[in-house]
Amino acid sequence: MKIEDIYNKLDSISPFELQEKWDNSGLLVGDMSRTVEHIVVALDVDEAMLVEAKENTLFIVHHPIIFSGLKELDFSVYPANLLEIMVQKRLSLIAMHTNFDKTHLNNYVFEKVLGFKKEFQNEFVCMAKGSWKKDELLELLKSKLNLETLRVISPKQEIKSIALTTGAGASLMDEVEADCFLTGDIKYHDAMKAMSQNLMMVDIGHYESEKFFVDVMLEELENLALFAIISNSQNPFEII
Repeated sequence: MKIEDIYNKLDSISPFELQEKWDNSGLLVGDMSRTVEHIVVALDVDEAMLVEAKENTLFIVHHPIIFSGLKELDFSVYPANLLEIMVQKRLSLIAMHTNFDKTHLNNYVFEKVLGFKKEFQNEFVCMAKGSWKKDELLELLKSKLNLETLRVISPKQEIKSIALTTGAGASLMDEVEADCFLTGDIKYHDAMKAMSQNLMMVDIGHYESEKFFVDVMLEELENLALFAIISNSQNPFEII
């Protein structure tokens, strides 16, 4: 199948025009007219994954391998080292990033993974109302997201509303009208701001909250009659 045909099908379920201005979703490596023989779905690509890949494989990933303009291609450093392998093996890559966050991923993690009943959603933030005990909520997050530890800001014993943004969503805290905001990659100054506003925040991890991309995408590809395999991306962080 030609990449253009696959691209158009992906665009029909999650339009690329929905991506944020700073994002770089779409066909990042390849040629629309190229025919691919295999499709692999992954959160990211890494060197081991590319070395093992068969020629003429299309990778459909969440995170763009190229975010900003490249001024040089030094094949000893990331991401040029990966791009060299891809060119040599005729590997292609389509990124489904902020457009897919908006149409699929946030909602899937909020409802299907964590089991909350969504009452509101804007582009990136899902929200539910209810009644949760702090310890019960934290245990739920650890269990469902396979987290050993959690970083918590301004913990509340009783929680009446929960909001979530997968990935790194701390910059959206001003849009959150909830007792507790779940997101990843919470920086120190974001935590200080949340504490001053008495907003409970829980860092649920960037990788841990977005790893479900492969499950959602595989299901969508099956609905589109496209056969794909999953390649598990490695979490760059280790708990020691």
